[in-house]
Amino acid sequence: NPLFFLISLSLYKQTNPLPPFVQKLKKIQGPRNFQRKKKIEEIERGNMGRGKIEIKLIENHTNRQVTYSKRRNGIFKKAQELTVLCDARVSLIMLSNTGKMHEYISPTTSTKRMYDDYQKTLGVDLWSSHYQAMKDTLWKLKEINNKLRREIRQRLGHDLNGLTYDQLRSLEDKMASSLEAIRERKYHVLKTQTETCKKKVKNLQERRGNMLHGYEVASEDPQYGYVDNEGEYESAVALANGASNLFTIHLHQDIRDHANLHHHGGSSLGSSITHLHDLRLA
Repeated sequence: NPLFFLISLSLYKQTNPLPPFVQKLKKIQGPRNFQRKKKIEEIERGNMGRGKIEIKLIENHTNRQVTYSKRRNGIFKKAQELTVLCDARVSLIMLSNTGKMHEYISPTTSTKRMYDDYQKTLGVDLWSSHYQAMKDTLWKLKEINNKLRREIRQRLGHDLNGLTYDQLRSLEDKMASSLEAIRERKYHVLKTQTETCKKKVKNLQERRGNMLHGYEVASEDPQYGYVDNEGEYESAVALANGASNLFTIHLHQDIRDHANLHHHGGSSLGSSITHLHDLRLA
């Protein structure tokens, strides 16, 4: 009898309104047991799971990246399970807000095959518009290339028969401007090289003067130690010889003249200069 069933159910709820463990939790009082009270309310509502998460943009950048990484891995794991359990072909492409791409493709297929199957199933062509755009771009680039080649040949004096007077005049002006630019560049390079050579010559002249001054000091003091400065002397003479033979010849002549001038001043001094000349500039 339906009436008897309803009466029995009502009496049962009155005698046993909640399970025993819920009734035990409800006896707990105090602010420290707020979470337990909340749990009781969930049990009474029949909602034993966790509360719903509000779906909105995560403001914190770090938390957003962590959430994206975790959920991406979860989706890829589900895709792999579908591939293994159901023998399905799955292709996933994901782009993060930073532009980094991640993809998953079933081992039994490829991305191109998935696109081809997609076009075949839906009866659409994803490549025709892109192919036509590529053909148009290629045609424009070929036109530009042919125009540049024609201008190069005309500047070399070829393919001039089809040009009008105005075109020839324009070509002449362009050639004159190009020639002027080349001439200015040539003069600039020449000036730069000349200044560099002048600086090198001045530096070598200063080194030559310093060396001659050292020789004069050595000739005035016979006890001057030649051997102590042997390495520095040889490196300086080698640099001067490698840079300009003219300075070496002058140095050789100056030392010889200097030795002749002091030859009558003393036999020991003359022999020292001659010995220096034979050892250093032989």
